[in-house]
This record gives sequence, C-alpha cells and structure tokens, in this order.
Amino acid sequence: MESRDFAKQLRQNLTDAERVLWRHLRAHRFQGQKFRRQQPLGPYILDFVHFGARLVIEADGGQHSESTRDAVRDAWLASEGFRVMRFWNDQILKDTEAVLESILQALAEASPLSPDPSPTRGEGSNARKV
Repeated sequence: MESRDFAKQLRQNLTDAERVLWRHLRAHRFQGQKFRRQQPLGPYILDFVHFGARLVIEADGGQHSESTRDAVRDAWLASEGFRVMRFWNDQILKDTEAVLESILQALAEASPLSPDPSPTRGEGSNARKV
C-alpha cells in the first residue's frame, strides 16, 4: 500500500488520544497554528506535524515502549531539522491541558507565535503615514 493511501486510512481510524489531540490542533484552533495529521514524510507517517515550526507530535501507545524503531525514526526526523515530541496516549487523555501547554512552549521556542506586523498592509514600523 502506498504511504499516502495508508495515511488516509490512518486519518479515518484515529485512536482516542489522537482524536482528542486533533480536536485541539485542527483548523488553526490552536493559537492560529497550522497542523497536519497522519502526514507522510520520507519513509514515515507522522501523527501530527507543524511544518512551519518543524515540530512533530506523536501519540504513543504501549507498542512504542522502548521501541528502537522510534529511536531510528526520531534520529531521521532530527537530521531533517524536525523536533519530535512524544506523548503517551493516557497522558493525552488524562492531562490534555499539560500536553497542549508543552506543545505551545515548543512552538514558542521554534518561532514567535505572533508574526511581525505586515508592512504591506501598513502595519509595520516602516508603514507610510498619511
């Protein structure tokens, strides 16, 4: 199966934890930030990714406990310039606010959440005064 088809299948069958997290991250709901879910990248399919901040969010179940494949995957993503954050499914379900706060902090570290004003719309410091 092609990775795009597999990603589509994963999007249709989210885990409970992925569903809870996606409810907060989708449609620019999270501080206006753009996340994608079940996104193919290289040989992998990422649970959630913010390409602008180069941030990957993974919701992990018990099958990920001490997974050497996850370590290889994380190393590959790091070599491509991505930061990977992993949260256990039960952590997402039981302490959603703390997980979201951690993601917000990572976004703030990656780049300012409030972009500079747009000089083309007359909002920047070089805006012409009329």
